[in-house]
Amino acid sequence: MGRLFLNLFKSKLRAFTLLECLIALLVLAGSLSIYQGLTKVLSANIHYVANSQEENWLLFCQQFRAELERSRLKSVSPGRLTVTRDGQELAFGKSKSDDFRKTNADGRGFQPMLWEVASASFSQEDDDIRLELRFTNGLERSFIYAFTKQT
Repeated sequence: MGRLFLNLFKSKLRAFTLLECLIALLVLAGSLSIYQGLTKVLSANIHYVANSQEENWLLFCQQFRAELERSRLKSVSPGRLTVTRDGQELAFGKSKSDDFRKTNADGRGFQPMLWEVASASFSQEDDDIRLELRFTNGLERSFIYAFTKQT
């Protein structure tokens, strides 16, 4: 048995040295730390996008502009905009809950257009209307639309 043990030490077998082991451990540790950092950044970006109002605001602007392009201005009050389209009166404004919605002028039937709205106020200067919105997260946005003069 002793001879077999001595023959193993004398043979020229290539072995995994301590230095190679340390380098492999450093590469693994570095790779894991980079992976962990990237997942934290990705997680933060996903969280930001999920809570961001920017996409909702852009979609709202497109929808609201499309609604107003086909309409004629009827009246503006601080909390409500009333327009006429195809003989039907429509009203836009913040509801008692946290959404901005489109309804009939008498309040029946509603279509929420934007959520998490803390306050909304309209103002008018000539044929231009201005909508000031404040969201529940503190974000403030303005929407301005110029109605064309009817002949």
